[in-house]
Amino acid sequence: MDAMRIILITGISGSGKSIGLKALEDAGYFCVDNLPPALLRQLVTSRLEDGGDSLAVSVDARSAKSLASLPEDLAWLRSQGHDVKVLFLTAKTEALIARFSETRRSHPLSHRAAISDEADERRTLTECILAERDMLAGIEEIGHVIDTSGMRANKLRAWIKNLVESDQSPLTILFESFAFKFGVPLDADLVFDVRTLPNPHYDEKLRPLTGRDQPVQDFLLAQPDAVDLLADIRGYVERWLPAVKKDNRGYLTVAIGCTGGQHRSVYFVERLAAHFRTTEHVLLRHRELD
Repeated sequence: MDAMRIILITGISGSGKSIGLKALEDAGYFCVDNLPPALLRQLVTSRLEDGGDSLAVSVDARSAKSLASLPEDLAWLRSQGHDVKVLFLTAKTEALIARFSETRRSHPLSHRAAISDEADERRTLTECILAERDMLAGIEEIGHVIDTSGMRANKLRAWIKNLVESDQSPLTILFESFAFKFGVPLDADLVFDVRTLPNPHYDEKLRPLTGRDQPVQDFLLAQPDAVDLLADIRGYVERWLPAVKKDNRGYLTVAIGCTGGQHRSVYFVERLAAHFRTTEHVLLRHRELD
């Protein structure tokens, strides 16, 4: 039996699943939107008969009744030798509310009656989002989470493209810088806080620069605590990386946070990415700079 590359893209409504599916289509995948999970095995069989070798499927809460069987279906596909990846797109509730307001679209669950004494009472948008998070919690646990809260459409397309290109690697490490004042990324597996280090922001010459610039790097290299903390984080990731690989995970997201996401966290992500890139497949993202 021939093996296929299969990507299941799912997640919270408004988080960019349509954009992600279009990016996969542009990458050469045969794409199917809003497929009921009960039809997944049948679709794979049909594509194999047609000689297909790559398939991308979008699944969401509109198929709520058959979502429970999805983990079993994915396990079966893997047992048949198929390379199966699950991308779970999500975003913070306030970001989702803003997107629905801008597009004036209704949430897919808004047309279902809420649990109340009034059969015709409808859920609010916030209630719909929370209900959908609960419905998809089991799927989120088995997928690679992508937080699209502050991500523009073109950046999401590029990010999906990078992930697809990394599919040939057993494990991809994603190093991500962020600002704590804007919240911890929802897609982080490991989170490290570097706010205890001296902040280049308070140097007027360094303030307009970022952790990518040499003067900021020189400033942090001169701080013994920064050197020690970088070594500690590097050592921790190296220590536990074999366990992540043993768990057959396709992605590991390491998030480094500081106050503004401009200097210290960016510097750390750049240094960590450079170190691990010599032996692992690495992607990096600077959330606030992007």
